[in-house]
Amino acid sequence: MILSDRRKRVTIKDVAQAAGVSTQTVSRVMNKFSYVSGETRQRVEDVVEQLGYRPSTLARSLSQQRSYTLGVVTFGLKYIGPARTLNGVADKADELGYMLLMKELDNFNTNRIDDVIDSLLARQVDGIVWVAPEIGDNHTWVEERMNKIPVPVLFLAMQPRNGISSVATDNYQGAVLAIQHLLDCGRKNIGHISGPLSWWEADERKRGWKETLSAAGFDVCEKRCAEGNWSSSSGEQAFIQLLDSFPEMDAVFVANDQMALSVLRESHRRGINVPEELAVIGFDNIPESAYFHPSLTTISQDLQLLGEQAVQNIVEMIQARQENRPIPAQSIFIQPTLVIRESSMRI
Repeated sequence: MILSDRRKRVTIKDVAQAAGVSTQTVSRVMNKFSYVSGETRQRVEDVVEQLGYRPSTLARSLSQQRSYTLGVVTFGLKYIGPARTLNGVADKADELGYMLLMKELDNFNTNRIDDVIDSLLARQVDGIVWVAPEIGDNHTWVEERMNKIPVPVLFLAMQPRNGISSVATDNYQGAVLAIQHLLDCGRKNIGHISGPLSWWEADERKRGWKETLSAAGFDVCEKRCAEGNWSSSSGEQAFIQLLDSFPEMDAVFVANDQMALSVLRESHRRGINVPEELAVIGFDNIPESAYFHPSLTTISQDLQLLGEQAVQNIVEMIQARQENRPIPAQSIFIQPTLVIRESSMRI
């Protein structure tokens, strides 16, 4: 008779017993929740490694009555920001053992909100990550409908609201860093090329430009700002508009790197020396910005971290609800950083 040498599958109860903790604690460690002590986490992880424990997704779903699926609502994947953020969402979800179910909004209005939410709920998602940015009035539904959604929802790139969980880049602080750098470089006439001002993120960057200059004692008027739509071609047109309305401009803060690229190109075409005559600073720190000519000073926002933080938070919200444990809503800002390159210099 041939005897099977297949080993018995190690269960979460085996890990809990060997580590001297509850199965709930093992689950928290496996899901990388922050509210487990370092000593306990290390002990559980050591036992997991020793026993070769591998969680069963199906068994976990059945025992905990959860699907381990997150709904993700997106919009505008042609834009760099939302696309890069989704990389962080996908990586963290995979790390924590969650699958993603994506729904994309095809316009800015709220006509399809109920359909999108109902579709996700019908597929038994445990929570929803709303990646679609706040544009115009496309988030006005939030306060009145949130209490009708039976699973946790977390928003990205949205103006903070009381009682609503959100994660966003601190766009205002990014603009403050940019303008303060230009002021420190001795620039006095600083223009701004904004993104589409119906976007909350673009409006925050413009607000940072305006308030930082005002606090430094400089007059700010609308002729010193021109609006683009995030694309390089729109940045070119906005820059030409600024050159006409604000000819004394010696620096320009551009709301994203793609539009800043066209500023560098048009400056070269017109014989405007960057940075000697015109300092240029962008926003995003896309990988290509280091290879612009001259290389672009920019504000770096960690969109990978933004997506990862969103998933970490929504999973903690799901866990809290599963345990009937209250968890307060919070608005988290990811802080950007200044990356200084050749396109700005002290004068």
